[in-house]
Order: sequence, then structure tokens, then C-alpha cells
Amino acid sequence: MPINITMPALSPTMEEGNLAKWLVKEGDTVKSGDVIAEIETDKATMEVEAVDEGVVAKLVVPAGTEGVKVNALIAVLAADGEDVAAAASDAGSAAPAPKAAEAPKAEAKTEAAPAPAAAPAAAPVSAAAPAAASTGNRTFSSPLARRLAKEAGIDLSAVAGSGPHGRVVKSDVEAAVAGGGAKAAPAAAPQAAASAPAAAPKGASDETVLKLFEPGSYELVPHDGMRKVIAKRLVESKQTVPHFYVTVDCELDALLALRAQLNDAAPRKEGAPAYKLSVNDMVIKAMALALRDVPDANVSWTEANMVKHKHADVGVAVSIPGGLITPIIRKAEEKTLSAISNEMRDLGKRAKDRKLKPEEYQGGTSSVSNMGMMGVKHFAAVINPPHATILAVGAGEQRPVVKNGQLAVATVMTVTLSTDHRCVDGALGAELLQAFKGYIENPMGMLV
Repeated sequence: MPINITMPALSPTMEEGNLAKWLVKEGDTVKSGDVIAEIETDKATMEVEAVDEGVVAKLVVPAGTEGVKVNALIAVLAADGEDVAAAASDAGSAAPAPKAAEAPKAEAKTEAAPAPAAAPAAAPVSAAAPAAASTGNRTFSSPLARRLAKEAGIDLSAVAGSGPHGRVVKSDVEAAVAGGGAKAAPAAAPQAAASAPAAAPKGASDETVLKLFEPGSYELVPHDGMRKVIAKRLVESKQTVPHFYVTVDCELDALLALRAQLNDAAPRKEGAPAYKLSVNDMVIKAMALALRDVPDANVSWTEANMVKHKHADVGVAVSIPGGLITPIIRKAEEKTLSAISNEMRDLGKRAKDRKLKPEEYQGGTSSVSNMGMMGVKHFAAVINPPHATILAVGAGEQRPVVKNGQLAVATVMTVTLSTDHRCVDGALGAELLQAFKGYIENPMGMLV
């Protein structure tokens, strides 16, 4: 019996992915544990291993295909002793064709809207026409057939398919158009939209925006999966989380002096220092210790409960091409500065290469976004649910300060804490920020 290989769910929230590359070809023999493909999610590229043994009978989904739904059939293996050709032919219409990279406008699977319970039975399209191949309410069809049907306003569920296993193909749609085939019912559109997976929030339509610009003065760059997820989550955050902001200035001179001393004292391995601390490493540690000291702020909100976390798992925003990702330093309050520094360097490199595992960037109890290295003095970050806080860190710069009634110069860094006001009130947020400021201005406290 043929062995179906389906699109794996690489994270709890994954709904679809891009099949970036096949590492096997039809006719290859694979064993359990062999890496057979690379799958791109919105945040990372991950390798997929075979869990069964057999011969690759058919690669159902070609390399470079975008938007492949989780659990959709992507390949078929012929088991030991099985006819490979027979297994390949059986896979011909086992799954609807997914959206391909070279055809970004191809429609999703056409679905017939179920008739209301009180409605009479629908009239048949043709007395002699067989029903199109379908599973439940899904009609199997080629991408070209779906596009032609959409342009002609034809309801694919009412078109008889002449392709393998009843699949609707181009010639079927053309015949339906020539014969005045059934038009798609206007009421089906809202219902189809309701059954579709949640999409990224929609802004102004292309038509609305593009008419404001001179034709030929722009180019259109389709949103990739990462940008859609970022847009969806940021809109969700701003629409559901009541943000509250607290800002303080922290003097950095003592921290910078301690950092230089620690870096100078770093042991050397193979000619290179065992660690090289950055200001951001010390910010992560200070934030983790502040969350430990103010446990009521180390929480997440749910409709029924306040989730109080036992450890400070601090996410750190990392800019990557096309967006950003937030790898997490787990139990940061328990780790040394050198351990945080080396772990962050590894996570940052793999984040830019899109090689992080889902468990390395999902979850966390709070996060830090540092734009100081870009010269930004002050900003307010958007909370990343289920976090209740995020710390926005500005640049350290020399500013005039007053000490003991005298004007002096100090290196000062402005930080802003964004809080979810449902679970971290203003006074609690200020207490957390004061704890953070204490560790930054008295950094020896991070070493004991």
C-alpha cells in the first residue's frame, strides 16, 4: 500500500508552509530519518525527515510551491515490493494542487457553499453531467482551471471533471463557458470567505491605493508569509492589548566600565576570547533579574486566568531580511552574562540564516527591542502576545546631568516599557522599570 507523505506541522500555530526544496527525486530509495525536503515557515527554513522506508513514487507538490496547507499530500512512497508506477498513478489526484510560487495569483481550492438546511435541493446542472470529483465540499481542479473559472464566473462545483479521478481541467471549464455553464452564486462568496483560514489583516485595496499614483511609477512586491504574519500579529496586539507606557533614563557609565573590565578578563580559547559582552547582553540580564524581583509583572493575560511565570524567558528582537524574529533566552535570570552573550550570538546568527527551531522563538515571558545601535534615542515597542511587557531600548549618549547640584556629563540611555494594562498596571510597570534601572546603574548586582 502506498505511503503518503504530508506537509508536517512544524509548530503549534503553523497552518501552511512553502516547500522550498526537494532533497530526493522520484525513484530514490529513502530510509527512516533521511532528510527529504526543506520547508519554509514564516520565520525559518527547516529540514523534514522521512519516517518510513520506501521508494519515492511521486513528488506531488513541486519544489518552490508556496502556501501548502498542513496535512496536504506532498509525496508518495512505494513500500517494499510495491509497484512504483502503480503507486505514482494512485497519487495523481490524491490532493488538490497548492498555490505555486510562479503563479502567486492562483486561487485557493474552490469550495462549494453548503446549502442552508431549509433551502430546497439545488437543481442539477445537467441531467447527464456527472458530479465533479470532490471530498466533502472540496472540488479538485487544476490551478489553470480555477483561474479560468474565476474569470468567467463559473461555479467549479457544478462542472464535470474529465481529468484523472474526475479532476476539473482547462477543457472542462472552457466547455462550461461555451455551454453557458452555471455561474457562481453571489451568496457563495461570503460563505467561502468564512470557511477560509484566517488571513493577515487587510489594508486599503490595491485599486484604492494605486489610482493615487502615476502608472509605471511603481512596482508591486507581493507580501511574503513573514510579512503577513507580522502584520496580523501587530494588528491583533494593538486591537486587543491596552498598551501603557513608562519611560526612564538610565546612566550607563558604571555598566560600561564593568563591561570593559569583564571583557578584558575573558579567558582565551584558541586565540580568541571565550566571550565578548555587549550592552544588550547586560540589558537582557537586567530585565530578567527585574522580572524575578517583581514577579507580579512576569505574567500573561488569559480571559480566565493570570498566568504567573516561574522563570524570566526573555525574547530579543532580531532584524532579519523581510521582517524580524524574537529568539528567546530561557531562564535568563539564572544564567551568567557570558552564557547569555554566547547564546545570544548563536541565536542571532541562526535567526538571520532562518535556521531557528520553533521552540527557540515561540513563547517567552517578556522581550527586549534594542534600537540603540541604530542611533535611535527613544521609541515605544508593540507588545508581542502572550507577553505582557516589552522593553524598548534607545542609544546610550552623553548628556548633561545634574549631580549634587552640579552640572556634569554622563552616558544616558532612555528605555520605555510597554505594558499590557489588563495585568500590569502603571504602578507595577514603574516598579519593574525601577528594578531594571537599579541593575543597569549598579551592574555589580548582576554578578552576585
